Amino acid sequence: MPEAITLAALQAILDPLLPGLLGVRLLEAQADRVVAELEVRPELCTTGGVMHGGAFMAFADTLGAVGTFLNLPPGHRTTTTDSSTKFIAAAPVHGKVIGEAVALHRGRTTHVWQTSVRRADAKLCAVVIQTQLVIPGDPH
Repeated sequence: MPEAITLAALQAILDPLLPGLLGVRLLEAQADRVVAELEVRPELCTTGGVMHGGAFMAFADTLGAVGTFLNLPPGHRTTTTDSSTKFIAAAPVHGKVIGEAVALHRGRTTHVWQTSVRRADAKLCAVVIQTQLVIPGDPH
């Protein structure tokens, strides 16, 4: 696990990448639970002024990846191997969604995370289950 990494340090890792472009803002990050929020801006929407499915998926994928990152042994990295999304309700433009990822399994070679994405009014919008592979070594 990365030694005593702060929420601000995790956010700084995300900001120059796709999660930063999306506007993902971490609220909590623990080894078994990650919570973040996302403003539903027009550029994240599809027709009808609702959040695009791909934005839901990228948001949830980020939370599971952060959770796995917090559990990595030194010198290891992670990548998503599969993800399943169930869309339940729309998230309207100019609203906010909150994602909560909880670890279902934290093994030596894989982690499984379930992320629930809710609107600010607590209505469940999507549930995502993903598997993260734990990879030894540095790719550089």
